[in-house]
Amino acid sequence: MKISSALRVALVALAAFAGASLSSAARAEEGTVSLTIYKAGWIIGGSGGGGWLNFRGRSYPLTAGGLDYGLVFGGSKTMLVGRVRNINRPSDVAGVYGAAGAGLAVGSGARAIVLTNQKGAVLELSGQQVGLMANADLSGLAITLK
Repeated sequence: MKISSALRVALVALAAFAGASLSSAARAEEGTVSLTIYKAGWIIGGSGGGGWLNFRGRSYPLTAGGLDYGLVFGGSKTMLVGRVRNINRPSDVAGVYGAAGAGLAVGSGARAIVLTNQKGAVLELSGQQVGLMANADLSGLAITLK
């Protein structure tokens, strides 16, 4: 059975593209992140804070801020630690992360979240939330390198 040369060229190009995609994903690395986020609101809320990215043996300061809209009431402080995956350079962690969520914190409680930004960086964070906060909202968190 003969394969036409156009089909053969298309298959070779597809294989090369797939190989390049896999090799860039294979080169992606991970680091650790710690964030402290302060959140307050009444219907519309805001959050802000900062933390650190540890990547390839170096530490990079981060700032974080965002808006929440929906049922938001109260104030809280959340301390999160975890890892960031699928980054090639420290600037890949910077970007806008979106989430929809619901929660209630009276006193203190556990918090865990997985977020992805437009560059494909994946944050997997968990920690402790302290304060009085009730929320069922859409929120966005922008992280930047200082």
